[in-house]
Amino acid sequence: MISYQPFYETLYCKNLTEYALIFKFGFPAETLHRMKHSKPINTTTLDTLCEILQCPVSDILEYLPPRRHISRTAAGYR
Repeated sequence: MISYQPFYETLYCKNLTEYALIFKFGFPAETLHRMKHSKPINTTTLDTLCEILQCPVSDILEYLPPRRHISRTAAGYR
């Protein structure tokens, strides 16, 4: 799963708000909405965010491997 948590941490560290991204930089509010709801964004959007925030991609998103659910039976419990 892709997490945008680093993006929100970067905004905080750079003392920026979503409001500033929308009204100062012209960043689409719909894209911020998508990110809030863990929806995919494209590489052009990533490039734009990196340019605005002057940061690497890793400051925008991170990959979180899926949690694997192991059933009690599969784990050897009965």
